[in-house]
Formats: sequence, structure tokens, C-alpha cells
Amino acid sequence: MGEQRLMSKKKPSFPVNERLEQYLIRYDRSTEIPVFYEDLLRFSGSVAVYDKHDEDTLWVRCWYPEFEREEIDNSLKKIYTILHSDGRSQGFDHLNVDAIDFCTFGNSKPFRIKVRNILNDNFTYFYVKKADASRVYGLEFEHILSPNRINFLVYKDTLIEEHIVGIPGDEFIKEKLDNCTTSEKAQIAKQFVKFNERCMLRLLGDMRSYNYVVIPTHDFDRVEFKIRAIDFDQQNYEGRLNVYRPQFFKENYKMVQIVEKHLEESSILQYKKEERSQVAKRLLVSEKRFRRLIRCMMKDTISNPENVERLKTELFEYTKDVNFKRSKTMGEVLKSALSFVKRNYFEYDKFRAF
Repeated sequence: MGEQRLMSKKKPSFPVNERLEQYLIRYDRSTEIPVFYEDLLRFSGSVAVYDKHDEDTLWVRCWYPEFEREEIDNSLKKIYTILHSDGRSQGFDHLNVDAIDFCTFGNSKPFRIKVRNILNDNFTYFYVKKADASRVYGLEFEHILSPNRINFLVYKDTLIEEHIVGIPGDEFIKEKLDNCTTSEKAQIAKQFVKFNERCMLRLLGDMRSYNYVVIPTHDFDRVEFKIRAIDFDQQNYEGRLNVYRPQFFKENYKMVQIVEKHLEESSILQYKKEERSQVAKRLLVSEKRFRRLIRCMMKDTISNPENVERLKTELFEYTKDVNFKRSKTMGEVLKSALSFVKRNYFEYDKFRAF
């Protein structure tokens, strides 16, 4: 199914309100930073960044006036130490900002900062983005409900995100998937089913192949694979339920094919049940934090009334749970969805498979 039929053309940005800001302060997600997203927009020139195949990556490398660059670099190094350490400046002499790249594609238009330790040439990235409430909720729910932990900071209208290491899904599908062994494909199929289920349960949308990464890990005589989301701005925005199911994006068609080829229906149901059980258990473990966050979301506006009405209607038709019909905001829709998971995770599968 084409993405135009699944998704709205452009998602608006929603501000971080005072209630959500207080939540972020409580859980150390908010701290003062020395440079803002708007500051980085003042670059004086740029050049296109190409990949190893000489194809345009849709990122451009930015150049800043000489008199501003030193201040910008020091500010970015300060942010790096706040994100990864204690924020002190003793290690600044060992850090170098190798590149500041700007993405011309997508809603968020982020900056990607490459920071290198000059003593050993190790480097990493972090991202500077315009703060958007949808993305902040998406990041925090990822931290609470997924098997992954994620580090980010919000200050006023700027969001700082750590880099998530992995092979971009579109690159993996194009260049590596066909070369995987039969057992590896079966394992990838399992992980895609679990990833698909997790996105639907927590209503994280737009997981096209370039919005997640595949992470291979070597374990004795085999390679384990995991799939992890890297883009969170489509948390509870769209009205169509299928937007929250990666299997319906044409970019993921090859992943769906290996699921159909390598997994039996009973295995698919089992993996879906496993993932729901894990999400339910994470909810129980993080219950107090989740309650505070979902209360913020229930009082917030992160979509339009038409999308809320459509999504709650489709979820009611899908589950027959009357709580969806009573929902008035996207926060209430998500609360109803996760309450349904908690009530039913020991029961037989109520969702259809692939």
C-alpha cells in the first residue's frame, strides 16, 4: 500500500507545554544548553554529502563564519559532555567537532553533529532538532516500553538526541538481506514480527525502512539481529491504524516476504504474544513513570480531531474495546490501547497476524 494512502502529507510540529516540561525536569530530561537549533541554522554555506556509492544522502555539510565557528564548536562539545558525561569542560581539549550536517529531508530537518576524540580517533554522533511534543512523547515511550534505553535532552525549543547505532533498514534490505543465511532470515523475520507488534501496541507510526535500524550482534558461531526505531515524531498523530504497523509500508515488503516464507502462523502468533507480554511487564515495572507521562499526553494536543476520531474508531472495530469509543484525545487513545494490552496479555491472540 502506498505511503500517500497511509499518511498525511505533512505533520505539524507541536510545542512542549508546561506540564510536559515539568515531567522532563522531574526525570532529568531537561537541562540548560549553550546553543539552540535556531543558532545552527545560521550557516553561511553547505556542500552535499554523498555515500560510498556516490549517491546523494540528502544531508549537507554546513560551514559557519570564522568568528562564529569556535563558539559553536565549544557549545556543541559542551552539549556532548552533558549528554554523555557530567557536563564539565576538562575533556574539551580532547574533543573535536569534525562535521555539522543538516538534513534537507523529512519533517524534523535535524542537524547531525560528529564529535571525535583526537587521542584515539573514536567518534560518535548526536542530533540537534526542533523540539516537538510528539517526538518527545515518542522518545520517552521508547525508553519505557521498548527493550531499549535512549538518552535525550530538551531545553526550551531544542531537542538533543543521542545517535542510535545500527544499519539503516533500507540499506540492510537493499545490500545485506539477500546474503543472509536461511537461519538468519528466520531470525530477522521473528524480530520484524516483534518490532511490528511493538509499534502497533504503543502507536508509533511511520516505521518505513529508513526510520529503523537493524543491529547485528555476534554471539559465538552465529549473528543475532535486532530491529530498533530511530525516528519518533509520528507518535500518535495519524488516524489510520495501518500507519502504526510497519508491515503495511511498501518499503518493508521484503521483510514481510521473509516472514511469510520462514515463519509458520503459529510462530507468528507466539512472537506477537511474547512481545505483548514484555510490553505489559514493562508497564508494570515503570507504572509510576508511565502514569505521569500518559497524564501529560491526555491533556495535550498532538494531533487533530479528525485523526483522533478515526484512530479510536478503527481501534474499537479491531478490538471491540469500548474504552476506545470514550477516548477524546490521542493520549486517551494510547492509554486505552496499553490498558487493553495489560488486561489481555495472558489471553490468546486477539490481533490478526500477517
